[in-house]
Amino acid sequence: MTIQIDLTEEFANTQYAPLVALSALYRQKQIFQPFEQISIHTKERNFSLSDKLIQVVLSILAGCETLSEVNLKLRSELGLASVWGWERIADQSTLSRTLDQLTLEQIDQLRLASTHIWRSFSQTCRHNWHGYLCLEYDLSGLPCSARAEASQKGFFNAKKTLLGGNWRGSVRSSTTKRSGQMYFQAIFTPSIAWRPPSKQPNLL
Repeated sequence: MTIQIDLTEEFANTQYAPLVALSALYRQKQIFQPFEQISIHTKERNFSLSDKLIQVVLSILAGCETLSEVNLKLRSELGLASVWGWERIADQSTLSRTLDQLTLEQIDQLRLASTHIWRSFSQTCRHNWHGYLCLEYDLSGLPCSARAEASQKGFFNAKKTLLGGNWRGSVRSSTTKRSGQMYFQAIFTPSIAWRPPSKQPNLL
């Protein structure tokens, strides 16, 4: 199968074009073929067990945090389904029941299949251990909005983070500092981080 990427006359045929291209590559290289070795004792109607396991993986790659989001995000993706030879993506309830019906034996087979997949393409497993394995970590802080999900005030080395209206530190507050048996009340007033420029008279 030759992968071809081109423009179409349709206004839009998928919201997950990178995932479609990645799926075509996965199918061409038969990445998920180990899933076919998992035995199943139930009847297969529209999808095989390996098909439904692949669709669970696709839901993760599409950003679905739970299988309940499959109908909203992937159910209408006919272009994505056609890459795998399906008419559509299975219903979220079908995928959930499939995972619930997996026996301990099938879970062990799924674990072995997943291990075989990542080991087949792992650069670490192919590394020449006579030399060093270099791992690169990027610990530089990146700013984000205070409204971002689970955002917290971070630490930037050698930089002073300005206090904004969304942080509790920007509000006038009183704290108590103990020193032995004596303590005193400290009043903290933050400095103004930004002040509008004053208007200067125009000189002729």
